[in-house]
Amino acid sequence: MLESTSPNFSDELSNIQNIQIITYQSQYQAAIIKLILNIQQQEFGLPITLKDQRDLLDITSFYQQGNGNFWIALDREKVIGTIAAIDIGNSQLALRKMFVDSKYRGKEIGLGQHLLNSLLNWARTRNISDIYLGTVDVFQAAHKFYEKNGFIRIHQLVLPPGFPRMTGDTTFYWLNLNN
Repeated sequence: MLESTSPNFSDELSNIQNIQIITYQSQYQAAIIKLILNIQQQEFGLPITLKDQRDLLDITSFYQQGNGNFWIALDREKVIGTIAAIDIGNSQLALRKMFVDSKYRGKEIGLGQHLLNSLLNWARTRNISDIYLGTVDVFQAAHKFYEKNGFIRIHQLVLPPGFPRMTGDTTFYWLNLNN
């Protein structure tokens, strides 16, 4: 059964055993890096390296500040997904590092939805008003997922000044939590 350490997490996955969502713990750092790089490089052929993502080398300092956080989905002790939020000030977050192992994707399992729900529940308990994200064109399934969850595609020129833009980001989304 899916469990989460996030407040107000009430969704359950009836068909999945031993999956839980927890906040970042350092013993999972190497597995997080491996999962993310594998998805970026092997699955999608993106020329992104660990050097391009120094945030993964110090997750606590980069993500777990202010209203930011980093969550990990585990199947027993195996890292199968991640999602993160960066506090960019003004009651706003930047959603980052949403990755789900290909074996755990899809509506049947719903792991991506549970990861996003963890972040949204966290944001609501902290009175966050807006969440922004940047992504790349090849993540078409992710675009549909974000849009299904109420994110609106926006032009990069309307991103808030504190938004941490990643090299390669070409598509941007915004979700207002006050509606």
